[in-house]
Amino acid sequence: MASRVKRMPDTPYSIAAGFACGAAVSFTPFMGFHFVLAALIARIIHANILASAIGTAVGNPWTFPFIWAGTHNLGVWVLGRQAVTESLPTLSMANIFDNFWEVFLPMMTAGIPVALVVWVIFFFPLRRAVAGYQARRRHEIEKKCRDLQS
Repeated sequence: MASRVKRMPDTPYSIAAGFACGAAVSFTPFMGFHFVLAALIARIIHANILASAIGTAVGNPWTFPFIWAGTHNLGVWVLGRQAVTESLPTLSMANIFDNFWEVFLPMMTAGIPVALVVWVIFFFPLRRAVAGYQARRRHEIEKKCRDLQS
């Protein structure tokens, strides 16, 4: 996946910002809408929409349980509420929306600030990596052109 992202034909900013949008949206409780939300945010900030779709892979069946539990616990703490521990073992999309005030609201409260932090965490290293890859690739192409002309 990293190789595919670095090879995208766009600016380092656009690619990194797009991927970061997808990764960040994965930390919100809007399951089923991550692709759409990532694409909308990417479009607004002039980022690569395909990279935003790839970035949503940060949220996957292996990471969602940790993301959901983490954002729920942080949201409960931020709101100063008592944790609803009996809902966490069965934390599912249905449970999240059926228990809006107890589950969804804390996840949303924590999900947005966490998403902003995740965006920054992915954007800066990825922009640097893409810029480095593109510079090396450009240098290799220029070297081949010089060799052919010689």
